[in-house]
Parts: sequence; structure tokens; C-alpha cells
Amino acid sequence: MGHPTSEFKTRRGIDRIAAACRNTWDGLAWAWRSEAAFRQEVVVIAIATVVALLLPVSGFQKLALIGVLGLVLVVELINSAIEAIVDRISLERHPLSKAAKDIGSAAVAITLLMATATWAVVLYNRFV
Repeated sequence: MGHPTSEFKTRRGIDRIAAACRNTWDGLAWAWRSEAAFRQEVVVIAIATVVALLLPVSGFQKLALIGVLGLVLVVELINSAIEAIVDRISLERHPLSKAAKDIGSAAVAITLLMATATWAVVLYNRFV
């Protein structure tokens, strides 16, 4: 007997694409409803994206400024997924559960530092 297979693995073509789009929307909606950090980051990133587009810098620099912000959201979503999995397994305190959540948080923090550094370098090179 083979390994269990997800019902989504059997989908093909447009049906698979439509299911992937629904799952993506559901994930974003869940993160928006359930994660205050995600909501705060989306608001800040929306404003920063407008600022980046208005800055008198090259197209590549605008891409870097906006891209690193997108990366923050990606890592925040992965961190939220890790937290959801840990909580699904058990809500009891456990050193490995704490480690998983702390490592996810550290990944977000490092990404935020990368974003800050990218913005600092682009703005410094443009205005100093």
C-alpha cells in the first residue's frame, strides 16, 4: 500500500490552480484575522511601498525597497504557520514548542533588520 496522498495532489490544470488560489486567499484572510503582527506589517508596508514608488531612486532600488518588504510578509506568514502547527499539536508548554516559536520569531526579526538595512543604504546613497 502506498503513502497517504493529499486530495490536492490529484488535481490537475485549472482545477489545481483554482484550489491553490482559494487556499492562498484563505491563508491571507486567516493571517489578517488572527495575527496582529501581520496586520501591522501590512499597514506599514502599504505606506512604505507608496513612499518607495515616490522616491527619486532607480527602478532597481525601488524593487529592492519593495521586495525586501514583501520578504518580511513572507517570513511572517511562515512564522504564523509554524505557530499554528505548534498550537495544533499541543497548547501545553514544552521546550521544543518554545524553540520552534522563538526561531520563527527570530527569522522575522532578521528579515526586519534586512529591510531596515536595505532602506538605510538606499536612502543614505540617495540623500547623503
